[in-house]
Amino acid sequence: MTEKKPDTAVTTNRKAYHDYFVEETFEAGIALQGTEVKSLRSGLANLTDSYAIVKNNEVFLFNANISAYPYGNIMNHEPLRTRKLLFHKEEIRKLVGKITQKGFTLIPLKIYFVRGKAKVLIGLAKGKKAFDKRETIKEKESKREVERTVKGRNR
Repeated sequence: MTEKKPDTAVTTNRKAYHDYFVEETFEAGIALQGTEVKSLRSGLANLTDSYAIVKNNEVFLFNANISAYPYGNIMNHEPLRTRKLLFHKEEIRKLVGKITQKGFTLIPLKIYFVRGKAKVLIGLAKGKKAFDKRETIKEKESKREVERTVKGRNR
């Protein structure tokens, strides 16, 4: 039997869970150039303020910053270029149906490698309001407080 290794994330979008309610996640491949893959393996990527859009039954990733490869030549890639995401047609139809609902958007959550292929985890998300953000912060603090008291009693 082969044991599954935990995926090693190149970069994660930590702000996504703070600003959005993530309803569902999808895994997609990314169409990359050679120097982009080398930059990702070096960990030179940032997903802050990035998003995905469906155009002409294709999904594209915008504002994902994959920094230029430091050892690249004149053929190096553009860091903020639009990248195509590789989904199956059925998945795209499902996404289009859910995005048309009020308030849903596609947010990249993390980029990682699976068997040498770069993948992106896309979240179907709904934006949080300011009071929602405050509520989630209160919930996290109360959970931490409970864990501290339980841990203190066990000593």
